[in-house]
This record gives sequence, structure tokens and C-alpha cells, in this order.
Amino acid sequence: FNSMNIFRLAGDVSHLVAILILLMKIWSSRSCAGISGKSQVLFALVFTTRYLDLFTVYISAYNSVMKVVFLALSYATVYLIYMRFKNTYNSENDTFRVEFLLIPVIGLSFLENYAFTPLEILWTFSIFLESVAIMPQLFMITKTGEAESITTHYLFFLGLYRALYIANWVWRYHTEGFFDQIAVVSGVVQTIFYCDFFYLYVTRVLRGKGKMSLPMPV
Repeated sequence: FNSMNIFRLAGDVSHLVAILILLMKIWSSRSCAGISGKSQVLFALVFTTRYLDLFTVYISAYNSVMKVVFLALSYATVYLIYMRFKNTYNSENDTFRVEFLLIPVIGLSFLENYAFTPLEILWTFSIFLESVAIMPQLFMITKTGEAESITTHYLFFLGLYRALYIANWVWRYHTEGFFDQIAVVSGVVQTIFYCDFFYLYVTRVLRGKGKMSLPMPV
């Protein structure tokens, strides 16, 4: 808990709320329409590669429990989309070319890391991948031109988690002199992706439109 602060805790809670909103939406509507399976697979890959130290490194009970929860929820989401409710998954709109994300991310992980060891390279890969994993979902919303309010709430809490983590890094830098360049740069890049979405969320969804329509790409 030495590096725990209110921003980190709030960030983790926002992250958890985002995933639970998505899971509950799929389960209650028995449909994964409008949800990018590709983004969810990427998030499962993020948690898998980041938490490989689950059985080798013990930080705190909180840390271990959160790792297990995020892994379990991310795989549950993928299972619901590709197995349980696969007939409701609109793959024709989930067409983002994931290899355009994976290839540069893999390359960067080998070039920019803190130690050239398998665990460190995979941890770096997970940080870089998380910063772009939402792109298939944002691409899908842009392609269809709208998103259900529940999907936008999911994205809002996901974006909030990133913003809170930036506050966490600022706090840690001021109080501990701690600075993780890889995580901070990736986090900032990811938050920039959400900024456009946040603007639309506030102007469209919170003003009671229910569904969020995006300006269609020209």
C-alpha cells in the first residue's frame, strides 16, 4: 500500500466499474451488439501479459486480488462475446485491423523496456497495448455512427481510470520522486484518444440523448 493513494484507488475502482458495466450490459440484454470483441480480446491480452508475475511476486493482498479479478472479468467478457452470445456479435462492424496495433507494440516493447527479460518485455508490451486497445471499439462506434448509452458509460469510466492514473503519477512524482516513463507516456497517449470521446459524451449523452451519434466520417 506504500504507493497507494486516493487517485490510484479511484482509478482502480473506475476501471472495475467500467468492466462491470460492460459485463452487466451483455448479460442483462443477452446481447453484445455494439461492443468490439477485438478490443475485449486486446484487454484480456493486456491483463494476461501484465499479470504473469501473479504467482511469483507478492505485493499486497489488494494487488493480488485485483489482478485475479481483472483477469477473470476480461476472460468472462471475451467468453460472452465469442461463445455465449456470439449470434448477437456484429463482426461486420468490428473490422479494425488489429495487426496494425500489435506489430508496432511488439516492436516498441523490444526497443523500449527497463530490462531485456521476458517478464519485463511482456509488461512493457501490456502497457503499450493498453494505450491502444480501445481503438477497435472507438473505430466501431465511428463506423456505425452511434453507441448505446451503456457502451458510452463503459468508455467514460475507462477514460476516467486513465485520467486518475495520470493524477496518481503526478502525486507519486511529487511525494516519492517516482517516475515511470513508459507508463506515463502510454497513459497520456491513451487519454488523448479518450478526449474526443469525452467531449461527445458530455455534449450528447449527459444531455439526455440516450444514444450517442458521432459525426459520420466524411
